[in-house]
Amino acid sequence: MRSRKLTHARRRATIVGAAAVSVVAGVALLPNWSAGATVTDDPTVDARTKATFQRLADAVFTDRTNALVDGGQSRSDKPLTDGFTDDVRLSTKAARGEDSALSALEGRKDRLERLGETYRKATTDVTLNATRVKGRKAKAAVTETTTLTYAEARGNEPATTRFQAHHELTFTADRHGNWQLTGIRDTDQGIAVNTLAKPSVKAPKAPANTTMPSAPRAATSYPAPPKRKTLTGAALDYRAMAAYAEKHWSNYNKDYPNFNGQGAGGDCTNFVSQALKAGGWKHVPGYVYDYTRWFGNADIQSHSFIGVNEWSWFAQNSKRTTSLANVYQMDVGDVLQVDFDKDGSKDHTMIVTYRSPQGVPYLTYHSNNTYRRSLASLIASYPTAAYYAYRT
Repeated sequence: MRSRKLTHARRRATIVGAAAVSVVAGVALLPNWSAGATVTDDPTVDARTKATFQRLADAVFTDRTNALVDGGQSRSDKPLTDGFTDDVRLSTKAARGEDSALSALEGRKDRLERLGETYRKATTDVTLNATRVKGRKAKAAVTETTTLTYAEARGNEPATTRFQAHHELTFTADRHGNWQLTGIRDTDQGIAVNTLAKPSVKAPKAPANTTMPSAPRAATSYPAPPKRKTLTGAALDYRAMAAYAEKHWSNYNKDYPNFNGQGAGGDCTNFVSQALKAGGWKHVPGYVYDYTRWFGNADIQSHSFIGVNEWSWFAQNSKRTTSLANVYQMDVGDVLQVDFDKDGSKDHTMIVTYRSPQGVPYLTYHSNNTYRRSLASLIASYPTAAYYAYRT
């Protein structure tokens, strides 16, 4: 996402759908309390408790996803988290927070509907990756994998959109040794459709005595005057760009480093650069910090290959892109960037991998790992952001 100092540490999250497999993460410990008794020693977490942590996490994120769905999965049904009591449950404060979150997501669902997008069903699976216990607190790292099915997909439009998100849940034991979910923190720096908090952004420092090209903002009104392009047969293969992105949206290419969770950045621009390279963008070797250069492989990457703003500066300076007046003019292989807080410094990079006959682009990106999210969904989630559309 945001431009930042870089490291080469890799981080991979293994997605395991079955709860029975996920609950064995960590060392199984025997409980040292009984229900209803006052516990003087610090409680421990056994395999059964870990399984309940996982089920409660699954219920929380399933409730959030269901708040975006019309019909039988709407808030008219009882939230799944209401079924958790006694030894593991939501704290009073967390329960109020989730009520507020579900109301906010219902508002997002209404905005999506006004833009012509609805979901008819959803599936959410949560895997427990690791559990750490210290004193009367336990922290559980989980991976959420969600699929949303579009309600009115027509023709060759995508039937679903998918994403993965990583979270850290904090559980606190009361004096009886019963665990309460007291905190939820998103550990990705990306943007999922059921995420409420704005991504954390921090302005990069521009090199001294350098004039940076500034891309114009794009309008977000729909529909937009068409501006189609030839996808194959030219110098660039845009379908190859889309195919690469859709192959590696969650299955990372090991020939490149993974910058998710590294400092103030993420893997979004690194991922888009890989897709552009797969479609014919050529390396421009030089110093890594020179924004007029662009290159990347397993061992070394220019800042313009992996940094949001640096990519924009290179793309404009090299004339490899032109700016589009409206985001809905984007076609396959085009790039979208977002400035969430409108401070003039861009925060996130995505690539279009499908465009519907109705003129709606669908974007695939990292941080969060996301497959074919509609542009309408992004605008409904971040209506006050500034958007920049690049024709590649």
